[in-house]
Amino acid sequence: MHDDAPLDPFAGDPEDPAASLGDPGEDVVPLSVAEREDVLADLADLEVFRALLEPLGVRGLTVDCGDCGKVHYIDWDLLHGNLRHLLDQGLPRVHEPAMSPDPVDYVSWEYARGYVDGVIDSEEGREGD
Repeated sequence: MHDDAPLDPFAGDPEDPAASLGDPGEDVVPLSVAEREDVLADLADLEVFRALLEPLGVRGLTVDCGDCGKVHYIDWDLLHGNLRHLLDQGLPRVHEPAMSPDPVDYVSWEYARGYVDGVIDSEEGREGD
């Protein structure tokens, strides 16, 4: 299994500040079948969103974080990696907000879905001509 997470800067460091937190994999409950299906559907949606929006200059999506209450601006590759990690490990990754993102370069998941629906509707309209 390939893990595209950033390297741990404290790996092997006896003074690792997170060492006291324990192994995060100890209490991991595997995703249910329904949860796995949802993550797989999100991965499929993400591929379509990226294919249609990246050529227009959209760098990724915004995510409203329930943990910290802030909007996170997440690039396509990181979004994909986070969903794969959730699927493979059963846990979301620890996240950090992007450094000084330009909000105009990102759209919400809902906007992306609406854009895709609009593209599909316009294609279906052309087929009926």
